[in-house]
Amino acid sequence: MAEAVPTRPLMLQRDFSALWWGQLISIFGDRLNYLALGGLLLLHTEHFADTAKSSLLLGVLGNVMLFPVLLFAPFAGPWVDRWNLKRTMLTSDAIRSGIVVLIPVAYSATHHIGAVFTLVFLLFTCNVFFLPAKSAITPEIVPPEQLLAANTLLSVAGIAATALGALSGGWVVDHWGWATAMWIDAATYLVSVGSLALVRYRAHARERAPEVTLGGYFREIGEGFTVVRRSAAVGLALTALGAVWVGGGFMHVAGNQHIQRAASVPGMERVGILMAVLGVGSGIGTWWLNAGGRRIPRPLLLGVGLFLAGGWVVAFAVSSRFAVFTIAGLLIGLCVAPAFILSETLLQEGTDLRTRGRVFSLRDFAMRLGFQCAVWIAALLTPVVGTSTMLIVAGSIVSLAGLLSIAWGRKFPGLMRSANPGAS
Repeated sequence: MAEAVPTRPLMLQRDFSALWWGQLISIFGDRLNYLALGGLLLLHTEHFADTAKSSLLLGVLGNVMLFPVLLFAPFAGPWVDRWNLKRTMLTSDAIRSGIVVLIPVAYSATHHIGAVFTLVFLLFTCNVFFLPAKSAITPEIVPPEQLLAANTLLSVAGIAATALGALSGGWVVDHWGWATAMWIDAATYLVSVGSLALVRYRAHARERAPEVTLGGYFREIGEGFTVVRRSAAVGLALTALGAVWVGGGFMHVAGNQHIQRAASVPGMERVGILMAVLGVGSGIGTWWLNAGGRRIPRPLLLGVGLFLAGGWVVAFAVSSRFAVFTIAGLLIGLCVAPAFILSETLLQEGTDLRTRGRVFSLRDFAMRLGFQCAVWIAALLTPVVGTSTMLIVAGSIVSLAGLLSIAWGRKFPGLMRSANPGAS
């Protein structure tokens, strides 16, 4: 009997390695972009001097980032399932680079924030196609037994890029200006295009897609909703991931202002440092998940992590000390890490090749909808109740989602297996 050929380590596989490096570089630029936009609003509002105006603009920015997903994501899925996934990613990154270059040009020419918001809308429209394509291509270029490890490594790329991008981005924005951070972000998209071009992707055989008709198109969208509704694994993944996105919406508005009001000198460096610390915490959580955490049932792992993360958000809310912010950020990152890694794996395992693009598009739609609702609530209520109260609400929601995740596991005993399918 022939011995089984051992599978090569993922980072030695050209296709996955090229995807991993492309994500690392692209996400690094994304963090610079977020901090650059924050720096622009900080400058535009004279360091958030007017709470109502700054809350409104932060809310509008958050929603401009989300509207493309809400408008287009459910309809993009059937097209992603038809298209070549690699070509979709390459085209999206190339267009994103061009749009980012135009943002400082448009603001310099008009000194109006509306022009910036229009370009940000177009930028995130590209994400509507890129993100589901990236999630859908991973199971096609790695062996099934390495899928969890692949998602973990991609998460590590995001964590490392967040830490490096946040640390350097805050410094670049405060010392070189927000426009310089935008130029760097545009360059990272082009480097990502070069890396993704190295992926030797050959689309797996799919069932022949029917001709596009209006009725058939909406029927395909409905098939994606059916998968989401019927799969217990998908439901658990969306519950956990949704809590993180909702909490992030509150943090985007109330958290940013909470940090600036506690600072002696407002600026983006502190925000960058906290984002980096959050990334370090996520890195520790990712490492632990692939060590002892692999033996813990998934719903319990997700639920306890979210419950504790909500408590650390509350600790962040009731303090004005940067040291407390830093410790809370580290522990929040550690506790939410399983939500990102396990939700990706649960969604990939709970869908098939034919509907995967639609399910991931619907995931993006649902997550951004939750984020948008949280952003608008925070934008409207933060000037009235204050940043601390708004953040306590965010922490409570995240903790409640943790309890729901545990209850989900009890309702569907088949989900109560460890994060490592081979664990006893």
